[in-house]
Amino acid sequence: IGHPEIFPLLLTANTQEIFNCRPDEDVTEENCFKIIKKEDIIQDLKTRAKASDFHPLTKVILEYPGEELLLVFDPNLQYGQDFYIVASEEAKENFLKSLATAEEGEETEENTEETLEVHKPWVSLGSEKEVEEESLKERDTKIKYKISRVRRKFGAPITFTDKNVSDDKDSYAECTAYEDDTFSIKMLERDVGVQVVPKLRETSTQTKWTYPKNASTQYCPRELSDEAKAESLSSETLKKFLTAVHIRMEIALQQNEIMNVFFDDWKALAEDQEDDKPDVYLKAYQSFTDVQYLKNRTITCVRWHPTIYGIIALSAQEQPSSEEQVNLSDKSLLHKSVILLWSFFDPICLQLVLKAPEDIYCFQFSPNDPSFIAGGCVDGQVVLWDISKHEEKLLSAKPVADEIIDSSEDEPRAAAAQSSTEPSLVRYCAASSAPYSHTKPATDVHWIPCNSEDNQKGGTSENRDENYLQLVTCSPDGSILFWDIPSTEHREKFLFEKMKEERRSHMPADVPDADEELDLSWKPLIKINLRERNTNTEYGPTRISLRELQYRYKPRGKAKSLSALRTPIKEKPYTEMSTFSSKNLEVLENISTEFFVGNEDGEIVYSKWKKKIGTSSAKPVKKYALHTETINTLQKSPFFKDIFLSIGGQKFAIWKEGLTNGPILQSSCSAGRYTAGQWSLTRPGVFFIGRDNGNIDIWDLLKKTHEPTHFQNITKSIITFISSSSASAEQHFLAVSDNLGVVHILEICQTLCHPSSNEHANILDYFEREVKYLKYYEEE
Repeated sequence: IGHPEIFPLLLTANTQEIFNCRPDEDVTEENCFKIIKKEDIIQDLKTRAKASDFHPLTKVILEYPGEELLLVFDPNLQYGQDFYIVASEEAKENFLKSLATAEEGEETEENTEETLEVHKPWVSLGSEKEVEEESLKERDTKIKYKISRVRRKFGAPITFTDKNVSDDKDSYAECTAYEDDTFSIKMLERDVGVQVVPKLRETSTQTKWTYPKNASTQYCPRELSDEAKAESLSSETLKKFLTAVHIRMEIALQQNEIMNVFFDDWKALAEDQEDDKPDVYLKAYQSFTDVQYLKNRTITCVRWHPTIYGIIALSAQEQPSSEEQVNLSDKSLLHKSVILLWSFFDPICLQLVLKAPEDIYCFQFSPNDPSFIAGGCVDGQVVLWDISKHEEKLLSAKPVADEIIDSSEDEPRAAAAQSSTEPSLVRYCAASSAPYSHTKPATDVHWIPCNSEDNQKGGTSENRDENYLQLVTCSPDGSILFWDIPSTEHREKFLFEKMKEERRSHMPADVPDADEELDLSWKPLIKINLRERNTNTEYGPTRISLRELQYRYKPRGKAKSLSALRTPIKEKPYTEMSTFSSKNLEVLENISTEFFVGNEDGEIVYSKWKKKIGTSSAKPVKKYALHTETINTLQKSPFFKDIFLSIGGQKFAIWKEGLTNGPILQSSCSAGRYTAGQWSLTRPGVFFIGRDNGNIDIWDLLKKTHEPTHFQNITKSIITFISSSSASAEQHFLAVSDNLGVVHILEICQTLCHPSSNEHANILDYFEREVKYLKYYEEE
């Protein structure tokens, strides 16, 4: 309540009569208090005991120092009851003084009102002169007219006669008006009042009336009877018709399979010389989803297989708004942290299922050896898969309906054919442990090309003295990690240990494990921490764009054999590096890094290091606060190695490496959010941007730079990822994933696939002009 000396009290009608405190009779809003003797209340407590209304406050009443208590009527229920007791002398006196002060204030107001009613004599302050000047006075003497008549003619009769018009000249008479100078008055001054009023306009409309008419809908098909069907099928007319047309139908079906009969050859020949606007569209080709693995999940990454046509891989994670949790009692059946591989030839059945320890946020095929797939988990782990044993299955993927199974074969052959429809489960062959992983989700992963004369399948053997950095990952924890590919023996031992752990999980707890523990964790070789130079604030990179450079890490001493993996490593296996400290970088040999990163705050950070043996120098970090939300796309152009695209929030921008003045092109703030983006693989000036309303904006810099040239709706949900693929010179696809767990495969039209003449040179010239403009603007 806020007042410890005030105690609310509920008084029944009997108690009100005993103490003479009946509302609206003994106490009112004006006279709202009552003084009650302490002895009377104590006597009431002895008489009625617990039935007394003062029983809840027995301790308060007995400890009250005074002889009389103040009972206050509370009609507005300010403290929750009709009455309350003031349990201190000081609060009692303050309450009574406040009532006395209020009465004195009311008397003062009444005296003031009486004083105001006395009228004071009027004193002239000069206002009557202004009133007299503004008043209207007659300045000119009025003209008086007097009309008189002889007395004898008063009341005399008047006679009117007719006049013949023919008696006058020209046979007509008129009374013409004339100007009398006696009554001409020149107007020198005129007061006019003007008032502006809105225009009035009358409109009308006519509602189109349609006459009523009867309508019917057929909801039941009309079918022939069995006798009529049999008679029609056995008729000679039907036999003659089928005999006459079956050859033409067979030829037409073959032509549809061989070529596209709707392809416009004339339009393809005169595409560059065509004056009309060409058709720009994305044609729906296929769509993929899975009830078991993609229900209530968001697709996070989509990648095409670099060498096998028609193979597409995707990963997913739990939706943020989903409250359903996976029951881990049977993880082998309900574990959904996987990467799924589909084939165009069999869109219903999965080809491969890559098992992961946690949900995969991003992954990438190795460009040198596509059998290796590296992925980043939502818990920061980095995982590696080897699908080389399953490449034959991916190459021989065919529709299940095309396979003909002979029923005369034995049962094992039929069982094998049935099991071939089930996807193969692939375990990961390497995974980073928690101490050597990111502390936040690994949001981006890139493969770094190795030297062509080295072993492309990577690996660190016993007789090697150098490791090649083949993988780089980043995370919002502010770190960038460089990795090498574990050796074949290391991967085999890792798979063996994983299978042994699965068997150990099904063993009884009292059975001892005689196997030795091996340290098979995958560790990074280099770690870079992005920090602010002055404030030591860490950036949170979500995307990274690297140059195509070769990186080599030379460890101290000789390479360790695989037997050394049994002893735990106490020191950190990687070298830490930051933008302002490079004391631990002496082990690097000819490493040069220049890259852009996009962080969680929507900033683009440009970092440039150049480290050689015996030198230690670092250039400062530059950042550009352009985007308002997390960077979701940071992608290099496939045609220009120094041009890349950044997307985040309601803007996108195109940047050039080495240019520190800012982006060479940035969009205006859009109404919705941009959620994904992808460069075209065939046209230098075309890129696709996905939005949160399910639309895809198609930008063509040769035609427009301030707005998209075309947009198309793909889904009703948020677009989460876009990936493009060039299946052939005439067929190009775009994979678009949404928030509902569906991947839409779109075929790109010929207009967006075939570059115009000198398009590469025109786009390059446009970028160079923008660079010159930025430099000139900075000089000014």
